[in-house]
Amino acid sequence: MEGGIATKSGFFLFLLLLLQNLLVMASKFLPSRLPLPLNSPRFHRLPSTNKTMIPIASFSSSSPSASSVDNSVRKQEEEEEELQEKVAQALTYHHQTKHGFANYARGPRGLDWANQPNPFRRYISAPLLPLLHFPTDRPIVAVTDDAPLYSSLFHSLPPPKPISHSTISQLFFDSLALSAWKTTGFSTWSLRVNPSSGNLHPTEAYLIAPPIQSISDSPFVAHYAPKEHSLELRATIPSGFFPNFFPDNSFLIGISSIFWREAWKYGERAFRYCNHDVGHAIGAIAMAAATLGWDVKLLDRFGYKDLEKLMGLQFFPDFKIPSRPIKGKFPEIEFEHPDCLILVFPNGSNPFDVNYKELSSVVNEFTNLEWKGKSNSLSKEHICWDIIYRTAEAVKKPLTIQKGEFLVDQFKSSGICSENSYKGFTIREVVRKRRSAVDMDGVTVMDRQTFYQILLHCLPSGKGEKHRRQSTLPFRALSWDAEVHAAIFVHRVIGLPKGLYFLVRNEDHLEELKMATRSEFKWEKPEGCPDDLPLYELASSDCRELAKRLSCHQDIASDGCFSLGMVAHFEPTLSEKGAWMYPRLFWETGVLGQVLYLEAHAVGISATGIGCFFDDPG
Repeated sequence: MEGGIATKSGFFLFLLLLLQNLLVMASKFLPSRLPLPLNSPRFHRLPSTNKTMIPIASFSSSSPSASSVDNSVRKQEEEEEELQEKVAQALTYHHQTKHGFANYARGPRGLDWANQPNPFRRYISAPLLPLLHFPTDRPIVAVTDDAPLYSSLFHSLPPPKPISHSTISQLFFDSLALSAWKTTGFSTWSLRVNPSSGNLHPTEAYLIAPPIQSISDSPFVAHYAPKEHSLELRATIPSGFFPNFFPDNSFLIGISSIFWREAWKYGERAFRYCNHDVGHAIGAIAMAAATLGWDVKLLDRFGYKDLEKLMGLQFFPDFKIPSRPIKGKFPEIEFEHPDCLILVFPNGSNPFDVNYKELSSVVNEFTNLEWKGKSNSLSKEHICWDIIYRTAEAVKKPLTIQKGEFLVDQFKSSGICSENSYKGFTIREVVRKRRSAVDMDGVTVMDRQTFYQILLHCLPSGKGEKHRRQSTLPFRALSWDAEVHAAIFVHRVIGLPKGLYFLVRNEDHLEELKMATRSEFKWEKPEGCPDDLPLYELASSDCRELAKRLSCHQDIASDGCFSLGMVAHFEPTLSEKGAWMYPRLFWETGVLGQVLYLEAHAVGISATGIGCFFDDPG
């Protein structure tokens, strides 16, 4: 086991997460060397730059001229070259921001407390619309329609509720709201339902909805203010927007990131962490929506510019990217980068059409709406880590216009092998009382069936299915097949030998994963493993010191019941789909991390994510 997992270039590790006193959870990125055969049919090099041969005919007046064909070839080559450059920028960023045994990625040498960013974005002078609060204490909360048992949501969703002031309030209360206030000495800070790297919360959310009684008589765009648990009304939108494009009783949630909030502490790695937090938010929204009988799905064919206009973010001042890291007053660095758009709609809806071309045309007119409120200032001075913004430019997704129905996958229930592992908590108790562990006791143990049950809820496809398509809660929110797996260090699970295990979340990758890793790995199903759980034992060994060393020598990595890293199908995914998949791989790790957080709390323990780890263990 010395040196960790020898890997080859098709995958990379998102290491390292752990469990509180006993478990592990998912964290950020740790690429390891997963050598893949680059001529494998499923793992390709960057797109070829060879010229495309186009036949030229001169016998018909309708045939294109030689010059027009040459121009077409040249344009195609230029577009292909631009796509390659964007992928290259994402790869450059990823490799430049690795932590290594000899040196760490670039970041501030200390924390500039005088310029710590305000964790709350507000739009000054925008009307503030209060939302409702809900009871969270055990004596009050019963198993009711608005607070079902946590474990029940993985079996089926309740009947959908109508959109109302109450249900919208509940959605945000159980997904993105504050969950507690903490005080030590003269310092006071808040915690939120959605986890965040360093509790810095770069993620912002916007509600785009039809008229809702007690909120707005017109369709509207509003920013969610978590401190106040209120909506800031930014604009009203055309009355035909929702009925013309979306099914009844549906609405949208937009997600954006303020890179500066993370960069203040983490420097160049902040872009990784911001996108991991986007995944946490997606997972949190999906779980809270499920409580109300609502389904969620990314509208991932939208382009960056569409999202910017839809959320009213086009008014932030232009930001000129410097050629190197620089310190000074850069208020424009506090802009919000639009990440994704989530459609929330009644569970059980039939497939429906989304005309992205017409929708984009309508959203283009949002620039002319009367937008209310001016964004508040977050810091007096800043440090601009140029590579973050250069990479953010490279991975912006263009609008994808494609005809066909918006596919709504049938809800699939997750596997069950140990229902009694859960402690009878309601969904609200789990999501609102979840905490990131700060220490592990190094003593607590977990039984094998509980371990298997947790992993069953980490799978993308339903029980009895080949795992690939993301159709279970909360992964069904994502619009691509699973690209992220888990390498697990088992420390104290009763009935399992200590050692390295691997959870294959896309079984189409199994053979390539075997080829990509050490030949001596066993790849055997462990004792008592459910048939529909693609978990494999690779090697038996005490991995505690290795896990600790890889996690920047932090004891928390070795003192839990297990710790894990995430392995993503990396360069081939970017090459085949585009650089815009780079942040989406982080989103998937964030959704998986959110499940691990919730599972730990639901079985009576706790978890945490570790963002500091060595990317290339050798």
